[in-house]
Amino acid sequence: MLEIVQRTVVELRPQAEGLSVTLHSVLDRDLGIDSLARVELWSRIEHEFGVHLPENLFASADTPADVLYVLHSRHGAEAIRPLPSSDAIEALTTTAQTPDAAQTLIEVLDWHVRQQPQRLHVRLLGENDQQDDISYGALHQGALAVAAGLQRCGLLAGQTVALMLPTGRDFLHGFFGILLAGGVPVPIYPPLRLSQIEDHLQRQAGILRNAEAKVLITVTQAKLLARLLQPQVPSLTHIASVAELTAEGGECLTPPRLANDIAFLQYTSGSTGQPKGVMVSHANLLANLRTMGGVLKVGPQDVFVSWLPMYHDMGLIGAWLGSLYYGYSLVLMSPLAFLARPARWLWAIDRLHGTLSAAPNFAYELCLSKLADKDLEGLDLSRWRIAFNGAEPVSPETLQRFTERFARYGFAPTAMAPVYGLAEATLGVAFPPLGRGPLIDRVQREAFQLHGTALPAAADASAVLRFVSSGRPLPGHQIRIVDSSAVELPERNEGHLQFRGPSTTDGYYRNPEETGRVLRDGWFDSLDFAYMAGGEVYLTGRAKDLIIRAGRNIYPYDVEAAVGNLPGLRKGCIAVFGSPDPATGTERLVVLAESYEKDAAVRQQLQQEVNRIVVDLTGVSPDDIVLAPPHSVLKTSSGKIRRAASRELYERGELGRPHLAVWRQLLRLVVQAVRRHIGRRWRACRAALYAAYIWLLFWLVTPLTWLGVAVLPRQRWCRSFTRMAARLFVGLTGVPFSVTGLEHLPEAGASVLAANHASYLDGVILCAALPPQFSFVAKRELADQWIAGRFLRKLGAHFVERFDLQRSAADAAPLAEALEAGQSLVFFPEGTFTREPGLRTFHMGAFVLAARVGVPLLPVAICGTRRVLRDGQWFPRYGAIHVNVCPPLLAQGPDWLQAIKLRDTTIAMLLEHLDESERAQRAG
Repeated sequence: MLEIVQRTVVELRPQAEGLSVTLHSVLDRDLGIDSLARVELWSRIEHEFGVHLPENLFASADTPADVLYVLHSRHGAEAIRPLPSSDAIEALTTTAQTPDAAQTLIEVLDWHVRQQPQRLHVRLLGENDQQDDISYGALHQGALAVAAGLQRCGLLAGQTVALMLPTGRDFLHGFFGILLAGGVPVPIYPPLRLSQIEDHLQRQAGILRNAEAKVLITVTQAKLLARLLQPQVPSLTHIASVAELTAEGGECLTPPRLANDIAFLQYTSGSTGQPKGVMVSHANLLANLRTMGGVLKVGPQDVFVSWLPMYHDMGLIGAWLGSLYYGYSLVLMSPLAFLARPARWLWAIDRLHGTLSAAPNFAYELCLSKLADKDLEGLDLSRWRIAFNGAEPVSPETLQRFTERFARYGFAPTAMAPVYGLAEATLGVAFPPLGRGPLIDRVQREAFQLHGTALPAAADASAVLRFVSSGRPLPGHQIRIVDSSAVELPERNEGHLQFRGPSTTDGYYRNPEETGRVLRDGWFDSLDFAYMAGGEVYLTGRAKDLIIRAGRNIYPYDVEAAVGNLPGLRKGCIAVFGSPDPATGTERLVVLAESYEKDAAVRQQLQQEVNRIVVDLTGVSPDDIVLAPPHSVLKTSSGKIRRAASRELYERGELGRPHLAVWRQLLRLVVQAVRRHIGRRWRACRAALYAAYIWLLFWLVTPLTWLGVAVLPRQRWCRSFTRMAARLFVGLTGVPFSVTGLEHLPEAGASVLAANHASYLDGVILCAALPPQFSFVAKRELADQWIAGRFLRKLGAHFVERFDLQRSAADAAPLAEALEAGQSLVFFPEGTFTREPGLRTFHMGAFVLAARVGVPLLPVAICGTRRVLRDGQWFPRYGAIHVNVCPPLLAQGPDWLQAIKLRDTTIAMLLEHLDESERAQRAG
C-alpha cells in the first residue's frame, strides 16, 4: 500500500521522488494529496487489493495507517495477509530513517536509542586528534545521570539551568540531562582563559538574572568565582560540575514535555545591544531541522565536521542537533583548536570524509591568510559537498579567493553556500539551491547609497557594490522587505528584512518590551537591511549599524573589509560607526583601526590610505580616523564587531583625538541630509495618497457594480456590465494594463482556463481581460455570503467545496456537466494565494475535468498583481499588470496520467510568462 501511495505522490509531484512515505504521513499536509488525487488513490488501492473501501473512509482517513486499519478489519481482510497486532503496524514505521513523528527533542533521542543505540553519534577530536566516540545509547545514559543529579538539587519542570562548558562530552551530557530532568538549558559561552574568569562571569550575570537560572553547570575551576555571582542572581541556588551531578547516581523521572514548550534559551551575541534570550520551542526546533534537512538532502551517509562553539546557534543546532535528528555522524573539535591551527579543520574534513561543514566568513579568510601551501600538501576536500558560510556578513572576495585556491585540493566551487539565519528563527531562514554555488549581485553604488535601489550595474562599471545572495526562503517560511512604516517594498528596494514561519520564536524570555518592538502581526523584524531580486535575498547590513552620511547610506562592513586589507592594520579588527554630532544633528563617520605601528610618519600614511579607501567606497571622507593599539576594538563572543560599544568608548574620549569638524563640510552635510529626508517623506506621502485614491475608487465602483448586476435580468448582461466596470476600475487606477493571446480563445465550444493566483486583484483583472462568456469556479464558502454569493451567482459562478473531501470530489460532476453543455470555466488551480512569489501546488480539478470531457485547456498567466496588492498588505502600489492567454492544450486521453501531463505542461507554460521572481521561486 505504501508503494501505491508513493507512486501516486511522485506522479503528482515528481520532485518528491525522494520523499519518505510512512504509515503516519498525513495525506494532505505531508503528501499534497487533494480530493481528486484521493479519488485516484482510493481507486488504485481498491483495485490492488480487490476490496471496496467504505465511503466514510474517504473523508475520515488522514494517514495510510488509517486505510491499513480498515483493510485489516471486516472490509477485505481475507484479500490480504493479516497483521497479527497493532504492534506489527507500528513495526513497519521502523524503516523510516528519521524520527518524523517526534514532537520534542527528547522524543528524537528516544527514537534513536530504540532504533540504533550503538550507532556512532559524535566523535570528539582532542589533542593530537585523539578520538572519543559517543553513541546514541551512551549519550542517553550520560544525560540520565546528569538529570538525576539535577532533580536531587530540587530542579522543577520548566526551570532554567545555565550551561557554561567548553565543547566536549560534559556539554552534550549536560544539555540533554537538563532536558530529561524537565529543565530548560541556557548555553552561555565559557571563558577563553581561566585568568579572565572573574571578568567573564561578571559579564554573564545579566544573562543569569534574566534567565532566572536555578542551577549553573560549569567547570570545576570556575566554581569558586561563580559563587561570587550568587548575590547578583537571586534565583541561583546551585553551582556544580557534571562530575558532581553524576557522582551519586540515582534515578530520574522525566516530566512530560509538549511541542510548544521551550526547548532551550538561545541568548543573542549582543553585537548590537544587550543579549536577549530567544525562546526556542521544540516545535520551532524540529520544524527548522526538518525543513533545512529536506532542502539540503542530508542523510545518515553524511559526516558533519565542526569546530563551531556549542553555545552558538550554528554550532548547537546546525551541527549537533541536526546530526542528532538525521542520524549522520558529527565530528567535534574545540574552537580554540581551530583558531590555533586552522589546518586542523580542513585535515579533519579530509581524514574523516566530511561532507558537511559550516563557518563564519572570517574562518574561510583565516584559512587563506594563515595556511601556506606546505600545510596543505596531499589535502583532499573532494567529499565536502556543502560549505555553509553564515553568522556574519559574507565577503564576495573571500568566496572567490577560497574557491579558487582550494579548487586544487578538490574543493568544488558549487559546494560554497552562503546562508542566512538567526536565533530568532531558530537557525535557518534562507538557503541557496543545492549545488549552485555563490550568486553575487553587482549594483550601482550611487543609486544604492542615495536611494536604496539596487540597480544592476553594467559589466564595465567601476562604481559598484557587490552583495552576496543568501538564497531563497526555506519552504514554509516567508521573507518580506518593508520600509520604516512596515509597508512592503518591491524588488531591488532596500528595507528592513522581516520573516515568519513555523521556526519563528514567540519572542524574548522575560522581555515583553523588546518582543513587542520586533514582533508584529506574526512578522519578526530581523533588524537587518536587505533587498530581494529574482526571489533571492541579499543582506546589506544591520539596521543599527547603518550610517547616514551626506545623504548616503554607508554600510560599515564594506568599509571595514576594504580598510582591513591595508598592510599595517590588523585585519578583522576595524570598526566603522557613526557618532552623532550634537552641534549639527548629523552623524560623523568614524573609522577605528587597530595597528601596531608607532612611527608618526607611518601612522600618517596609514590614515591617508584609509581616507582614500573610504572616499572611493562612499564618496565622502571620514570625519575621524583613529589608529588604536591592539584589542581596542570590542567584539562579541563569536567574533563580531561590537560597533555600538566601540562607539561609546570613542564618545567618552577613550579612543584617539576628537575630530574638529569644518563648518563648510558640516553645512553641506546638513543640506544633503535635509534634502534626502524631504525626498523620502515625499515618496512615502505620494505612495500613501495613491493607496488612498485606489481604495476610494474601489468603494465607489464596487457598490455600483453590485447594484447593476443585482437588477439586470440576464446573465449575459450581468457579465458584460461587470467586464465594463472592471475595465473602468483598472483604467482609473492608472496602472499600465495589457492583454495578449486573446486570439487563442476558441471561437466555439467550451474550454477551461487555468490561471495563476497571486492577489485579490486577479478576479477583477480577469473580468477586465476576458470576453464575458466564462464562468468562474469559486470556493463554496463564498456562496453563503449574502453580498459576494448573490453577486457571483448572478454571474453564473460554480462553487466547489475545499474542506469536506467527499463533497469536494462530488462537486466535479456538475462542473463536467457544465462543460458538456458548452459553458467555459475559469479555474485558479492553486486554490488560494500567499504573499510569497512563485506558484503554489496545483489542485487537479481543472485538469481532470478537461481530460475527461475532452475540451481544450488554456493556461492564463497574470503578471504584476502580487506587486500591486500583496496578500496581507492592504497598501496598493503602482505597478504594471499584464495578462497572457497561452495557446490551448488538449489531453491525449481521459485518464489520470494524462491529466497530470496536462497540469505539468500548464505549469511549464505559465512559468515561461511569469516574472523573474516567480520563475526563480518555482525553480527552487
